[in-house]
Amino acid sequence: MTVDILRDVLSASIHSVSHSVTVYPVGVPKLWTETIEEHRREVRDAILDTTAALVAEHGLLSVTMSQMAEQTGIGRATLYKYFPDVEAVLLAWHQRHVAGHLKQLAEIRDQAGEPAQRLKAVLKAYARICYDRGRNSTDEISALLHQHRHVARAQQHLNDLIRDVIADAATAGDVRPDVDPDVLASYCLHALAAARIQPSEAAVGQLLAVTLAGIGIAGRALAGRERA
Repeated sequence: MTVDILRDVLSASIHSVSHSVTVYPVGVPKLWTETIEEHRREVRDAILDTTAALVAEHGLLSVTMSQMAEQTGIGRATLYKYFPDVEAVLLAWHQRHVAGHLKQLAEIRDQAGEPAQRLKAVLKAYARICYDRGRNSTDEISALLHQHRHVARAQQHLNDLIRDVIADAATAGDVRPDVDPDVLASYCLHALAAARIQPSEAAVGQLLAVTLAGIGIAGRALAGRERA
């Protein structure tokens, strides 16, 4: 009898708890998880943006973790949960920066249009990126991290992207067929990298025209297609 009473009491208690406490079948709710992840991304992006601004204003060697925390508006303990030191922050900033450029070029590559026009648009955008980089004081970060392995991966990705666009243009008969697209891609990237040291956008335009001529795209033919 006593056992039956205890069993009934336990059963009632469990039933009561199950109605008063929300039980999540698998971990925390998805919405909560997404909110937390979004918050972390926002904090991380704020740290990276603040660091880039500090480097631009004070120079690479003057930036400290204390400055980052103060300017971002978070505690140092929180900052260290995201990054162990200044170099780690700069590395993450540079990775995001490079990924953004690759995404921009890929979006231009995927636009509709004739192969020659898409090739010209991609190369023009790349030349502009190089030109802007030459005028950006945060390029000091790039110089510091130039030898990091993520740069080599990004460079290979970039070369592949340009090569594929060139190959499409070559198939369409718009690019010289006597040189391998890989070689032409390397030529374009090295030639347009000189946009960093050009004195004006007009000079960059001339550099682009010379590069396009070098891979066999006739300026008059392109101009005719643009007018059409």
